[in-house]
Amino acid sequence: MIEPIFLMEIIVALLVLSMLAQVLTHYFQIPFIIFLFIEGIIVGPEVLNLLNPALYSDVLSAIVSICVSVIVFDGGFQIDWKHMRGVKKSVIKLSTLGVFITFIGITILTHLLINISLPIAALFGALVTATGPSVVGPIIRNIGICHRVAKILEFESVLNDAVSVILTALVFEWITAEMSGTGAVIFMLQRVGMGLIIGSLCGFILRWFFTRGISISKQPARLFTLTFIFACYVLSETIGNESGILAVAVFGIIMGSTEFPQKKMIEEFNNNLAVLMISLIFILLAAMLKFWYIMEIGLKGIALVLLIALFVRPVAVFISMRSSKISTKEKMFISFVGPRGVVPTSIATYFAIRLDEMGIAGGQTIVGLVFLTVIITVFLTGSMSKKVAQILEIIPMEILIIGGGNVGRILAERFENRGENVSVIDISGEECNRCRELGVRAVQGNAADIAVLKKAGIENAKYVVVTTKKDDTNLLFCQIAKAKFGFNGEQLVVRVNNVENLPAFWDLGIRAMSTTMTTAAVMDSMVGGNNLFSMCEVGNKGNIMEVRVTNPKIVGKAIKEINFPEKSLMVMIQRGSESIIAHSNLKLEYNDIATIIADKSSGKSVADILFR
Repeated sequence: MIEPIFLMEIIVALLVLSMLAQVLTHYFQIPFIIFLFIEGIIVGPEVLNLLNPALYSDVLSAIVSICVSVIVFDGGFQIDWKHMRGVKKSVIKLSTLGVFITFIGITILTHLLINISLPIAALFGALVTATGPSVVGPIIRNIGICHRVAKILEFESVLNDAVSVILTALVFEWITAEMSGTGAVIFMLQRVGMGLIIGSLCGFILRWFFTRGISISKQPARLFTLTFIFACYVLSETIGNESGILAVAVFGIIMGSTEFPQKKMIEEFNNNLAVLMISLIFILLAAMLKFWYIMEIGLKGIALVLLIALFVRPVAVFISMRSSKISTKEKMFISFVGPRGVVPTSIATYFAIRLDEMGIAGGQTIVGLVFLTVIITVFLTGSMSKKVAQILEIIPMEILIIGGGNVGRILAERFENRGENVSVIDISGEECNRCRELGVRAVQGNAADIAVLKKAGIENAKYVVVTTKKDDTNLLFCQIAKAKFGFNGEQLVVRVNNVENLPAFWDLGIRAMSTTMTTAAVMDSMVGGNNLFSMCEVGNKGNIMEVRVTNPKIVGKAIKEINFPEKSLMVMIQRGSESIIAHSNLKLEYNDIATIIADKSSGKSVADILFR
C-alpha cells in the first residue's frame, strides 16, 4: 500500500516537472509534450531511478483512466459543432475511411517488418491509428495555419481517438475470444451505440441544467461538469466495455456546441486541468519505458514508424480527402501532422498487461512499438511542422473584421476563399451564425471590449477591416487598435458611411473609403460605356478599372506597341478563365478584360483606346 506522504511527494514532483516543461516550451517554442517525455525518461528507472511507476502499478490504471477521460472531454469541448460546417465531410472521412486505411496499412507493414503474428500486428495497428488532440492542438496553435486546416486536424484528432479505442477493443476481443465476423460487427455496433447514447444523455442533461434547469452559479458549475465527466466515463465503461472514451468525446462535443453563462469559466478550468492530466500521464508513462523494449525492436522499428508517418498517413489522407476542396499543399500538411499521443500510450500498457496475464506473447513488443511511435511522431511533428508549413506556403495572413453584416460577411468569405485566416466580431448572434454557416470564425461581442478583441485574435492580426454602419463606433475602434495594440494606419481599413466623416479618419492616417463615393464613381464610369467598370476608387486621385478589349485597331498588338497615357498602368489580363500578368510582349485579344490603374484624367483615355 502506498503511503499518503509518498503519493504527495510524487504529485509535487510531477507538478514541478510540468512547470519546467512549460517554461522550456515557452523558450524553445516546441510542444511541451516533448519535454515531458524527456523528463519522464530521465527521472525513471532507466536513468536516475527517482520515479518508478512499478511501485504503484495497482493505482496506475485508475490514474490513466481519470486523466484520459478529462483530456478527451476537453478535446471535445473545444469543438463547436457549428464551426464544423465547412469541414464536416473531411473530418468524418478522415475519422472513418482514413482510420480504416491507416489500420490496414500499419497492420500489414508491422507483420512484414517486425515479424510478429498478424493478430498482434493488428492490435498495434489499431492502437496507433489515432492522432492525439493533446499534441495536435499545441502544434497548430504554435504555427498559426489557416483556420480550415486547423479545424480539420483538431476535430479529426478528437473523433479518431474514440474510433481507435473501439477498434482496439474489437481486435483484442478477436485475439482473446476468437470472434466471428458477425460477432465482431455486433461488438462494434454495441460499443459505438453505447458510447453515443450515454455521451449524448450526459450532454443533454448537463446542458439542460446550465440553460433551462436549476440556477447554478459559476463555482459549483465546475464541480457539476467534472462529476458528469467521471460519471459518463464510468457508466459507459461499465455497460459497454471500452466505450467510455467515445462517450466522453460525444459529451464534450455537445457541451462545446452549447452556449451557456458558465461556458468560458468551465473552458478555462477544463483546459488547465487537461494540461495537468497530460503532464501526469506522459511523465508516468515515459518513466515506464524500458530501453530494452526499443533495443529489441531495433532499426526495423524506426523504419516502421517512419513508414507510418511518411507513407501510410499521406495515403490515408489523400484517399479519404480525394473529393475535398482544400488544396494539395494543405493535404500534404495534414498528411505530415499525425502525432500519436496520450490514448495509444495509455491503453497500450493496459492491453500489454492483459496479454501477459493470459499468456499471449507480444505484449511487451507492442509497448515498445507504441512508445517508439509516439516519441518519433511527436518529435518529428513538433520540431518540423512549422518549417513544413513555411515550405508549403500555407501560413496565411491573419485578418480581423469588425462587423458581420452584408459587407463584412462577403469580405470574410472572399478572404477565406483565398486562404487567409479570418475572424469576425459582431455584437449580433444572428450575424455571427450567418458567418459560421460560411465556415468563417465568428466571435460574438462588443469590439470595444479588449477581452473580445483578444479572443478574436487581434494580437496576431496583420490587418483589421472595420465595416459597421456606425462611423463613431468605427473611429473608436481604430483609436483602440492604434493605442492598445500598436496598429498603424496602413493596417486599418475602414468603411465610412457618411462622406463628411472621411477627413476624421484620414487625419489619423487610416485607410478609409466611402461606400457612397465608391458607388457614385462606379456608376459614373458605367454611363456612356457600359463595358467600363471602375472596381474601386484610389484615394481622390484615381481608379482601378476593368475594361473589355473590343477596339479592332489594337487587337493583336503587344502592350508595348500601344501608346497608353503616362499616368496609367495595365496590371492584369483576364482571358476566359485564365488570369495573365500583363507584360510588355503580351498581345491583346478580342474580349480580353484588362485591369488598369489610372488617374482620373487618364482613365477615360485608356477606356477609349481599348473599348469601341
